[in-house]
Amino acid sequence: MFQHFTPRHIPPLLLSTAITIGSFTPFTRDPEYALRLFGFADPIAGNRAAWPLVKVMSARVSTIGTALWVMYLGGHVEAMDILFASMGWMALVDGVVCAKDGKPGSTSFRAASTGVVALWGLLGMTSGKYF
Repeated sequence: MFQHFTPRHIPPLLLSTAITIGSFTPFTRDPEYALRLFGFADPIAGNRAAWPLVKVMSARVSTIGTALWVMYLGGHVEAMDILFASMGWMALVDGVVCAKDGKPGSTSFRAASTGVVALWGLLGMTSGKYF
């Protein structure tokens, strides 16, 4: 299972774990806490109408984390890089939405942290394709 492991796999495996486990926050705590943790302002986080949406979206995000782990265990590290690179779209949307509806500081954190993940994938860092 881990025959292809190299130290360069540590960051993506930690990230895959964080994505999978972190996406359960609306279920293990509550949706309001999850929305605040993400960076939404209190009026949005406290709005019950947003709570079912954060649960649905969190289920989808847990699927991404699980898929990353399945890809890794199957030895498909280039596929992991592709999925990480595609998270650049998430970085853009997170940044735009948090700029409009988030707490101060959430925009730069969301856009930058997800952007770094996308850059990791674009550079093929998990597979070692380019570096």
